[in-house]
Amino acid sequence: MAKRVVIDPVTRVEGHLRVEVEIDNGVVKNAWVQGTMFRGIEQILKGKDPRDAVHITERVCGVCMTSHGWTSALAVEDAQGAKVPRAAQLIRNLMAGALWLHDHPLHFYHLSALDYVDVLAIANYKGKDSKLLALKDKVMALVQTGDTAPLTPRYQPDSYSVKDPDTVTTLLAHYMEALEIQGKAKKMSAILGGKQPHQASIVVGGVTNYPKKEQLEAFRTLLNDVVSFAELVYIPDVVSVCTGPLLSLGRSGFGAGPGSYLAYGGFSMDEAGSKKLFKGGFISSKNPGVVQELDISQITESVASSWYREGGPFTPWEESTEVDLDKKGAYSFAKSPRYNGEAVEVGPLARMMVLQHSGLLDLMSRYGIKPGAIARHLARAKETSLICEAMYRWLDELEGLLKTNAPIHDTRAWEVAAQGQGVGLIEAPRGSLGHWVKIENKVISNYQLVVPTTWNASPRDEKNVAGPIEQALIGLPVNPDNPVNIVRVIRSFDPCLACAVHLIHTDGEKVVRV
Repeated sequence: MAKRVVIDPVTRVEGHLRVEVEIDNGVVKNAWVQGTMFRGIEQILKGKDPRDAVHITERVCGVCMTSHGWTSALAVEDAQGAKVPRAAQLIRNLMAGALWLHDHPLHFYHLSALDYVDVLAIANYKGKDSKLLALKDKVMALVQTGDTAPLTPRYQPDSYSVKDPDTVTTLLAHYMEALEIQGKAKKMSAILGGKQPHQASIVVGGVTNYPKKEQLEAFRTLLNDVVSFAELVYIPDVVSVCTGPLLSLGRSGFGAGPGSYLAYGGFSMDEAGSKKLFKGGFISSKNPGVVQELDISQITESVASSWYREGGPFTPWEESTEVDLDKKGAYSFAKSPRYNGEAVEVGPLARMMVLQHSGLLDLMSRYGIKPGAIARHLARAKETSLICEAMYRWLDELEGLLKTNAPIHDTRAWEVAAQGQGVGLIEAPRGSLGHWVKIENKVISNYQLVVPTTWNASPRDEKNVAGPIEQALIGLPVNPDNPVNIVRVIRSFDPCLACAVHLIHTDGEKVVRV
């Protein structure tokens, strides 16, 4: 007999996510992923000065703020014909890159690894390392008090959990070290952005903070520490765990998803933007061996299963965000983006598949790892190496340009155009991020955000096609009494529901009763 399991909320994700699955004979037969929070940035932006959109959209999320500010600036710049100087491009690259180096280790150690690690195995650590022994004593003291959260999640370790005492203890030590590294990465972004979070320096046309020599030196010092941790600790940990104790999960294709991938491309490597660190493209599950050229006209959003007024699917420039709480069949505040009518995965695995990154593909081939939850962790690690290398190149180039008093702003495009429309597309840590803007009479007439988690956590569309996370859950082996596999798959996508539904009632009223 089928059994329904509801996890509400899914913890260790940004924002509020509810998942409901139907399990029959130990396998998920159906799944519904629900964004249950409604916030409304698109409505707030209507009638506003387009130049203000940068700072308003940064408030979508306290983690993804730089990505949103940058994307918003790109959209308005596209509408107004701005030509962002190379020095400003590099400063934006470095600010965003710093947060990639913050987000990826955070995701592994603090959001996901606990799903795979039997923390209490530390009690059996017999090594002689004084730091690890001190950590063991600290954890066991917490056990005595009964207060071990967040180190011990709500679900029990299973046969796939890492239980080797040496490995567990080392990973917990790196968990603690990663907290310090995250702080350094945040400082890096603040040096160039003016503050953290919600940077003040990104504006339409470029940036406002002209870095001093001392600031760049401080940035480089912090970068050295962060890169050292990434290359010597984080990346080796991910690779060793994914190709070691979690290899059987990797070979099973655990949490695979739709098998279609999308990337916008991001991080310009030259002023013209002809070269990017990550390339844009699309891979269809119908033709998995071919990377197709990106065509943004193929992006639409359906609201068939969303609490918004029916219509469409529309392109983002055409759609609205009008709430309908009484809509029959709706179950999420997230919309259903589709590319060429397909549900597609975005994020690190999608980026690396579109890039055809030999380091990841060779590793997966060597160990027989299929696309899925474990491959997503490996993809994050492998692309972190690309970011580490690029950060030094960008910093060196910026230092050279600033010696020549290079400009950091296109003042010609500062004045608001009477009308126009534009789109900003980047790759954020969680995946492909796009902002679409329409300007009429010098104010915003329509604004739409299509964020990575909207792609991945989308509900069913007008054709009843499930979203990527829903598809990744269907067919998953799950113990209804210990549904840890469900959260393992969900967290492999690193959802950010704050970004996905981005709305707040302007009058502070309750918009939904449960």
